This record gives sequence, C-alpha cells and structure tokens, in this order.
Amino acid sequence: MEGHAPLRNGGAGVASKVMSRRDLDFLLYEWLEVEALTKRERFAEHSRDTFDAFLDLAARIAEQDYAPHNRRSDLEEPTFDGTRVHVIPEVGAALKTFAESGLLSAGFDEEDGGVQLPHVVLRACVMWVQAANIATSAYSMLTMGNASLLLAHGTSGQVERFVKPMLDGRFTGTMCLSEPQAGSALSDVLTRAVPAGDGTYRVTGSKMWISGGDHELTETIVHLVLARTEGAAAGVKGLSLFVVPKHMVGEDGTVGERNGVSLAGLNHKMGYRGTTNAVLAFDDAVGYLVGEEGHGLAYMFHMMNEARIGVGAGAVALGYTGYLHALDYARERLQGRPLADKDPTAPPVPIVQHPDVRRMLLASKSYVEGGLALVLYAAKLLDEPSDENTLLLDVLTPVVKAWPSQWCRLADDHAIQVHGGYGYTREYPVEQFYRDNRLNSIHEGTDGIQGLDLLGRKAIMKGGAGLGLLLDRIRATARSAGDLGPPVLAFCDRLASTTQRLWADGDPRIALANSTAYLEAAGHLVIAWMWLSQAAAASDKTGDFYEGKRLAARYFITHELPRIGPLLDLLDQRDTLLADLDPAWLG
Repeated sequence: MEGHAPLRNGGAGVASKVMSRRDLDFLLYEWLEVEALTKRERFAEHSRDTFDAFLDLAARIAEQDYAPHNRRSDLEEPTFDGTRVHVIPEVGAALKTFAESGLLSAGFDEEDGGVQLPHVVLRACVMWVQAANIATSAYSMLTMGNASLLLAHGTSGQVERFVKPMLDGRFTGTMCLSEPQAGSALSDVLTRAVPAGDGTYRVTGSKMWISGGDHELTETIVHLVLARTEGAAAGVKGLSLFVVPKHMVGEDGTVGERNGVSLAGLNHKMGYRGTTNAVLAFDDAVGYLVGEEGHGLAYMFHMMNEARIGVGAGAVALGYTGYLHALDYARERLQGRPLADKDPTAPPVPIVQHPDVRRMLLASKSYVEGGLALVLYAAKLLDEPSDENTLLLDVLTPVVKAWPSQWCRLADDHAIQVHGGYGYTREYPVEQFYRDNRLNSIHEGTDGIQGLDLLGRKAIMKGGAGLGLLLDRIRATARSAGDLGPPVLAFCDRLASTTQRLWADGDPRIALANSTAYLEAAGHLVIAWMWLSQAAAASDKTGDFYEGKRLAARYFITHELPRIGPLLDLLDQRDTLLADLDPAWLG
C-alpha cells in the first residue's frame, strides 16, 4: 500500500487525505482575509483567482507527483556505493515538476524570477506538498531557504552564479552548520577557511547531518558552510559563512569540475528516509565569502529562522494528513457496538461512534487545525512588514517550530491508535507519518533549544516588549470571545507574572532550569488564541464545517489549555531540580 493510498483529487470541494482544501480556504480567505494583501503594491498583480490557481496547482502536484512515491522512497532509501548516491528516480522527477511549475520561485521578487506570491499563500501551497511527501519536499525547501539567504546577504555575482540556477531547479541548496563533535553547539565549530589570495577561500573540515547533502538529482549542490577564518575570535563570533559548491560553477552558472567536497557517508534515519542525510568532507574546497567575516551565524539565522518555520509547517502537514487518514478509517471501520446496546447480534458500528475514538480525533483536529492556523498567521506577518510584526514573529518563531513538532506528532500517534493493530503495520501509512514527524523535534534546533531561545532571549528582549505585544494581541481577542475568553485572559496574566518571577534576580541558571516547560505553556496559550480567533471568524456561520470549528475551539480551551496550569505552578516555584541534578545519580 502506498504512503497515501487511496488518494482523491485535491481540488476545492473534493475530499483529500493529504490536506483539507476547505480548511485552507477558511483560514486564508475567511479568517486571515488574504485577499486584502492585493491592495499592497508588492501583491497588486494578484487576486483570489491567482491564489486559488496556485493552491490548485500545489494540490495537483502533491497528489500526482509527490504522494505516489512516498512509501517507495521510505522503503528504498538512498544508498551510497562509495562513488555516488542512488535515489529512486521519482524524487528527481517530482523536484523537476515542482520547479517547472513555478512554485519553487513563486515567492521571490519578479527581478529574481519569481511572481511575488504572498508568503502566506506560498506556505499553504508548500504544506500540501510536505503532507504528500515530506522527504522529497525537503530538497526544495532547503533550496528556497538557501536562495533567500544569498539574495539578502550575497553579492550580485553570487546571486547570478548560484541563486538563479537554484530557482530554475538546476541546482539544490543546503545549510552546513553541525559537525560530528559539535552538534548544536556551534561555538565549537572547527571547520576552517583560509584566504587563497584571489578573493576566494579554501575550506577544510567535516560537516554532519546535512540534509540533501549529496545526490545527483540536480547539476550540482550549493552548500552554505559555517567556518572559521585565521585568527577569528573563539565562539560563534568567529564564524563566517561561505558558499561552497559541490562542483565549480562559472560566472554564467555553467557547471564544471568537482570542488573539494566529498561524501564520507550517509546517515540512516528513522524517518525522512527519502532525503539524503550526509557526512561531508571539505578538503581545500573553494569557498566564496558571504558578506563580512565574523558575521556568519547572523547571516545563517536568516535561513535557520525560515527553516524553523518550515519545520513547524512540516510537522503540521504530517499531523494533518495523519488525522485525515484516521478520520477516514474511523468512519469506515466497523467494530463493536454502542455502549448502551446489549444485543450481541446487533451489527457492528463504525468506530467513530466510540467515545475514546472521538476523543482522539477531536484532540487531533484541535492540534492540526490550530497548528495550521499558527503557521499561516506567522507567514502573513512576513507579508505585512512592520516593526511590530517583526517583533511578534521573533517571539513566535520558537513556538511555531516546537509546538507543532510535539503536538502534531501526537496527532500521528493518535492516528496509529485509531487504526489499532493495523496502524502499527507498514501496510498502512500512519506509522510512516509518525516516524517522519519524529524528526521535527530535533532538526533546526531541538525543542530544548527553542525553549532556551523563547525564555532566555525572546521573552525578555527589548525589556519584554515582544512578549508584551504577544499577550496584548491575545488579550484583545479573548476579551470579545464570550465564555471562552476568561480562562485565556487569566493564563495571559499568569504567563506574564511567571516570566517576571523567573527573571527576578537575573540568574539564568534559575530562570532557564525549566525553559522547556515554559515553551510548552506559552505554546498552548498561543494555540488557544488561534482557536479563539478561528471561532470568532466562524461565529455567525452555519453548517457542519463551522460547527466543527466552534467545537474544536471549545475543546481546546476546556480540555487542553488547563494543562499549562501545573507547568506554570512548577515555573513559579523556580525549581532547580534539573539544574542541580548530578549526572552520576542517573545510574
């Protein structure tokens, strides 16, 4: 059975087990009102018709070109014969279709080959492809992030040489940060770069966990590599960023001989198996400095923050498709009888009628539809640039990355449970969705790193202005939310007071001892806000879809939001058990 079989047409008004077009239409047009973006000069050439055309295109490509090989790319993962990497041919074909469709370049400026599609619409399109085949989609997502970074910080020559071929689909791109000895501790990066005297550098070192790091799906691969120059300061302040292509590339984009980049081996993953994950060796490789020396990590954060939102989006997409598969299965699978029915000869009923199955489905609905709203809301902030929106996005980014990675993965866990024993077999796709989704809590900064980022930086930066702005926006929604508003308002006050208490003496050891609990509490509060806002958009409308929105909002506020009470209780105690723990006590 293929990873998404059976599939149905993904067009508007027709059911799909990949994504819900009805939900996307509601979120984009009824809730976020994205048509209003066309009044902005950047998007003036667009309309509801062009947005719908891109959404239809993404759905069609997802269903026809990505979903059919989702299972095969998982079972027949890339192999390395010592000379070259072998990837099933459907991957390259899908990437070619995606690039030729214009989706790869759609969000970029017209002068760079794009059509200036709003980020929020593009994100919705990309999530459809992610839901269909997260592993194949990863190559394009990394390429888009790589190109975006170079457009922001590279030279015109670097744009001409590397970015344009990437947006044409001729090249793919990666980000090379981690090293075997360093992992997420980038201050320990050892890769070095030495000036060659001709304006280029020679890069030597090893990089680990490089998604898309080697393959022959495109003409070459553009690596963005963090390295240290001679005499650079210790720590992250001494890192510079370099373009290091797999092959030498002429000024006109023509591909030449191999550069000094070789594949040392492939990592064998639990999920995302169709995406090559490489250990790369750089041996006197030609590199081109991006921007200025010593600013590499700041430049790389341009791609990392974009990638973090992309990771959150991927987690939502995988959770969403898992939920849709579980819902479809629960409506068709006949088993058992209603609790009040004592007749053993009565015919079995669909399992969706059983209370615990309904519990799992409603919980999953609240996670995936809440997570989808969060990702699209964050994307729309990029389309309406302002100091406030930039500040708000800074605060939200760790939540956008981490919350779906935890809770939309739980939706996939529920999907396995709804399927029962069948869900634990490879004959049904939900076990793959779970395995694929498990990665999202790890890459582009683990959940623990996101917790440190939120509580250690984002919540207190600019005197707490970002957190204050977030809470003000949540309160504004909650005040007009009827009986669901008061608990959200109360937890806004609690999160604000807890943050102040944690930082009362400015001691990071105490403040950050339970930062992951803080991240989870803040994340649930943010999703409660998303649900209040969705419920408001659905409040005066009738039909099963809108009843489902109002029900999910009520469920999340009454059943899920209370989870953060004990988390805030723990944080208020300024408990240091985890900081004080001696590793020897663990056995």
